[in-house]
Amino acid sequence: MGQVSVRVNGYTHTIGCKDGEEQHVRDLVASIDAKVGLIRQMGGQFSESRMLLHVALLLADELGDMRIEMARRENGEPPPVPAPTADPRLAERLARIAERIEGIATSLERP
Repeated sequence: MGQVSVRVNGYTHTIGCKDGEEQHVRDLVASIDAKVGLIRQMGGQFSESRMLLHVALLLADELGDMRIEMARRENGEPPPVPAPTADPRLAERLARIAERIEGIATSLERP
């Protein structure tokens, strides 16, 4: 039986696994530790158990989303349309156009 030493939230743990699955366990732990990092970025002080509860909730939420997506695909439904992302160049162009329109409106209002 294999063992792998991993770190989560600064703590080292030894995990048993089948021989040859060590890298898989490391990859899983990396995913968990990334979620810990997200929660820590939110601020606040969490006990270890509360931190791990939040990690479990994030992972369960991702799993739920994946199950919904799989069900949609199995039913032949089209994938959801992703929300449009803001294009900073478009915002800049619109601001310049608005300035030009305001300039034209101001010049038309002059006697």
